[in-house]
Amino acid sequence: MNKRGKQALKFTGRFILSIVAFIVVYILAALGLSHITVNSDPENSDEVTIFINSNGVHTDIVVPVKNEVKDWSKDILYIHTKSKDSIMKYVAFGWGDKGFYLDTPEWSDLKASTAAVAAFHLGTSAMHTRYYTDLKEDDSCVKLTISKKDYENLVHYINDGFQFDTNKKVVWIADRSYGQYDAFYEANRKYSLFYTCNTWANNALKAANQRAALWTPYEGGIFCHYR
Repeated sequence: MNKRGKQALKFTGRFILSIVAFIVVYILAALGLSHITVNSDPENSDEVTIFINSNGVHTDIVVPVKNEVKDWSKDILYIHTKSKDSIMKYVAFGWGDKGFYLDTPEWSDLKASTAAVAAFHLGTSAMHTRYYTDLKEDDSCVKLTISKKDYENLVHYINDGFQFDTNKKVVWIADRSYGQYDAFYEANRKYSLFYTCNTWANNALKAANQRAALWTPYEGGIFCHYR
C-alpha cells in the first residue's frame, strides 16, 4: 500500500473511532444526567392539575384548556382541528422537529435525511397540540397537581415555544394533523441531539418547579423521576 493509501486508511480509522467515541459519551451522558433529579422536593399544591404523557418515545405536557390563569382555546382554536369539538377539558403540547412531525406520521415513514436534518440542528421546529376530554393515569401518563404560580411559569414557558405573527397570534400550520383533535403550529428553536422533544418537555417541568432530569434527550429520563 502506498503512502497516500495508508494516510487515507489512517484518517478513516480515526474518523470511525471518533464517531464511536462520541456515541459512547453521548449515551453515558444521557443516562447519567437523566438520573440526576432537579426540584426533588416540589411545593405541594392542588390548585392546578397537569399531566405528563408519553407515547413511548415522545413526551407531551398536558394542561387545562381554561382556568383563571390561561384560556388556551383563544390561541389553539378548535376550528384548527378536524373535529372542531369545543367540549374539551385538557390540551397537550409537544415541541419537536417540523420534518419529523409532518413527514413521519409513523416510524416506518422515517427517512435517513429527515433524521439527519433533525439530529444536526438543520431543520425548523413545530408545536403539536392535541385536545382531550379526559386522561387516564398509567405508566405513560402521570398526574401532577401544582400551584397557580408554578402554572403561570409553565404557561410562560409554553408560550415562548410558539412563533407569533404580526397580530400576536400563533402561526397555524394549516390542514396538517394526525387525527381529529390535534393541530400543528410554527415553533421557536431547532431540534438537535442535545435539544430534543423530550428536552423541551423536561425543561417545561423545570419551569414549573417540578421534578425533572438535569438534562435528558429521551422520555425515560423524565419518567424515571415519577415511575
